[in-house]
Amino acid sequence: MNYHRIIFADAQRMQELNDRSIHLMITSPPYFNAPFDYADFFSNYNEFLSIIENIATETYRVLANGRICCINCDDMLVKGQKFPIVADLTKIFIDAGFRYRDRIIWKKPNGYIRISRRSGVLIQNPYPMYFYPDNLLESILIFQKGKFDYQKFKKEKNGTFANSRIDLNEVQESKWYLTIWEMTNVLPKKRIEKKEDISVAAFPDELPYRLIKLFSFIGETVLDPFLGSGTTIKVANMLQRNGIGYEIDQRLLPIIKEKIGLNNSSKRKAQFEFFYRS
Repeated sequence: MNYHRIIFADAQRMQELNDRSIHLMITSPPYFNAPFDYADFFSNYNEFLSIIENIATETYRVLANGRICCINCDDMLVKGQKFPIVADLTKIFIDAGFRYRDRIIWKKPNGYIRISRRSGVLIQNPYPMYFYPDNLLESILIFQKGKFDYQKFKKEKNGTFANSRIDLNEVQESKWYLTIWEMTNVLPKKRIEKKEDISVAAFPDELPYRLIKLFSFIGETVLDPFLGSGTTIKVANMLQRNGIGYEIDQRLLPIIKEKIGLNNSSKRKAQFEFFYRS
């Protein structure tokens, strides 16, 4: 049976977790003051970067040697200013001790964004210097703590190794082998996250689904320091992994319970525990 812990506390201090106890970290930090979901959430950009620095340090501590952390993020346009979040987060995690391994580009459907006020500037003024493109892309930054000892792991946990074999047909059909992944984002009409004046920009199930299959083994533990509505734990449970998530907004509790299916007896049986740090 899988075990999952949802901890309502600030992940800048993950005091509930032991050193090297996590096998994979997947998260998507609140996008810096994103106009529709997190407007004025942070007082300034330095505050945002300081929080990420603390998360990176704690992630390095709790992650097992050789293991992976994945951050879904992108540069953000706020009140006419573009913030280089991808570059800054890359430097932060490298400075925390991680090795930069890869960057996956998540491409949303072409029809997701039509001509906006930003790109429409060129239509109104068809001259040089009026070009401002709309963004259909997000980044998945992949870092590694040291190197993974494949031979030692296979020798010690051969059964786990064999049972976690990846379906190569799935890899080929959905083109996981490319640095561009085409995935449909969570569309507004299908979001359960917009309730009671709560707005959470959730990533699609497909994102943690691929990363969990590619970078962890059955029975291992996946961490999400910015759990939000609980997508990472939902998918971890589906893939027979354990999950730990940190979230500061306790109003999300009913949304998390709905997403992970606690009220649905047909869902896969698992043990869920909720903790509140004072």
